[in-house]
Amino acid sequence: MAETKNNSKVKVHEDTKLTPFSSNSTTAAPFTLPLTYFDTYWFKFPPVERLFLYQITELTSDSFNSAILPKLKHALSLTLLHYTPLAGHLMWPPDAAKPAIYYFPDDGVSLTVAESNSDFALLSGSGIRDAAEFNPLVPQLSISDDKTEAHRLSAHRLSAHRLSAHGLSAHGSSAHGLSAHGSSAHRLSAHGSSAHGDLRSDQLIWISASTSCMMFIKSWAYFSKQIQSSDVHNANPSLAPELTPCFDRTVIKDPDGIDMVYVKHWMDFTGSSDTRSLKVLATAVDKEGSSDFVRKTFELSGEDIKKLRDKVNKINNEAGESKQLHLSTFVLTCAHAYVCQIRAKRVEANTTVEFAVGGDCRGRLDPPVPTNYFGNCIGSVIAEAKASDMIRDDGVAVVAEKLSEMIKVLKGNGVQGSEDKMVKTIAMLKEKGHVMLTAAGSNRFDDYGSDFGWGRPKKVEIVSVDRTGAISLVESKDGGGGGVEIGVVLKKQQMEVFASLFVNGLEDL
Repeated sequence: MAETKNNSKVKVHEDTKLTPFSSNSTTAAPFTLPLTYFDTYWFKFPPVERLFLYQITELTSDSFNSAILPKLKHALSLTLLHYTPLAGHLMWPPDAAKPAIYYFPDDGVSLTVAESNSDFALLSGSGIRDAAEFNPLVPQLSISDDKTEAHRLSAHRLSAHRLSAHGLSAHGSSAHGLSAHGSSAHRLSAHGSSAHGDLRSDQLIWISASTSCMMFIKSWAYFSKQIQSSDVHNANPSLAPELTPCFDRTVIKDPDGIDMVYVKHWMDFTGSSDTRSLKVLATAVDKEGSSDFVRKTFELSGEDIKKLRDKVNKINNEAGESKQLHLSTFVLTCAHAYVCQIRAKRVEANTTVEFAVGGDCRGRLDPPVPTNYFGNCIGSVIAEAKASDMIRDDGVAVVAEKLSEMIKVLKGNGVQGSEDKMVKTIAMLKEKGHVMLTAAGSNRFDDYGSDFGWGRPKKVEIVSVDRTGAISLVESKDGGGGGVEIGVVLKKQQMEVFASLFVNGLEDL
C-alpha cells in the first residue's frame, strides 16, 4: 500500500497492459503518425488531467471485479482498435528530425486497478479540499527523453466507511458504490473512518487533453454501454460514425515547415544537455510543491452569465464605446474569475498580467479540418494587461474586452502557425515577475455526457490545475442551463478571499 504526502493510501490490485482488440478479421497494423505544427507547439507543455467520478448503487467488490471491470477492459480494447495511436508511444529516434507517434504489435495502454481510502463524498463535492488529495488518483505517464507513453489509465475503487457520530454508528439501508475511470493522455493524443460497516465506493479515473481525447473517452463509454447486457467476451459492436476518428495528417497544411521551426525553438530553449528531450516543462508548483494548496468548485448559472454580459455592455455604453465584443460564456466566466484571482493574490498594481487563450481550430482552418479529426488542433493567443487595470471597478469589462479581442484573432490567418508566435511563447516562459492567467477545459466539451452505462458522472475535476495555476472549466451538471463549473486551486487564505469576491461580485450585478 503506497503512502502519499496527504496520508491517503492507494493499494494497487492489478497493473496490466490492454492492447487493441484482435480477431480473425480485425488486427491493428504497425504505423507511424507524424506530428503537425499544432503538436510540436504543445508537446513540451504538461498534459491536462481529468478525473471522472461515478456513483453506482448496490455495488460490491465482487460485482465490480466480476462484471464491471471485465466489461470495462473489453470496451477499452475495442476502443483502442479504433484509436490505436493511444496504444503506442511518442518517440524521438536518434535519426529523426522530430518526434512521432509509433505503434508496434503488442503495444498497449497501461491499466492500473487500485483501491483508495479517500473520501468519495469529499472528492465529488464542491467545497474546499486539499489539492493534494487528488494526486494519488491520477495515473502518471512514463516519460523519458526519447520515449513517452501516449496514454495511461487507472480504475480505482474508493473504500469509504460508515461514519460514527459521537461514538454511535450512523447506519445506512444500502451500500452506494461510487465508480470512476482514469486515464493519462499526452497532449499529443491529446473519508472518514470508524469500526462500523463497509460502505464502498468504486471510481474510475482518466485524463484527457483536448476535444479529440474527449472523443476517445466518449467512444470508450459508448462501447462500455453497448456491451453492458452482452457477453463481454463475444461482444464486438461497431463504433458510431461521429466517434470514428480521422488520423489523416495531410489535412493540416504546413507549406512553410512551421512544425520544424517550433521543434528548433524548443531545442534551443531546453539547453544543450537535453535538446531532444520529450520531458515536459516543469511548472512553478512542481518545483515548490503544492501541499498548502486547496481546491474549490464555483459555479455560474446561465442567469449569472447573462447578468455579467449585461454589466460589461453597460460599462462599455456608459464609456461611449460601441465595440462589437465577443461576450461568450467562456469570455465572461474567465473575466470574472481572473479579476477575482488577481485581487485574491494581492498582485501588485504595476505587475504585468499575461493571458493565454486556446481554441479549437478545426473549423477555423481553410479548408476546415474534419470534426472527427483526432489530434492536437488547438491554437493559442497571448496578450497582456496591467494588474492595475484589472482591479478597477470596471475590471471585469477590461478583461472581457481583452479576451474578446484575443478570440477574434483565432480566426483566418490567426490560427496558422508562425515563428513570431513561438518567439513570443518562449519569451513569456523565460520572463520572471509576471502573472499568467489561463483556463483548462471548456464548457463545450460535454464532460458530463460520458455515460458508461451507470449514468452521468457525479463530478468531473481537472486535477492538473493544481500544478499549472490555471482555472478549470466544465459545463454544469444539469447540462441544459448554460451554466459552467469553475475549478480553482489557491492557497487557503487566498481561496477564502477569492470565494468572497466571486460571490459578492455576482450579488452586485
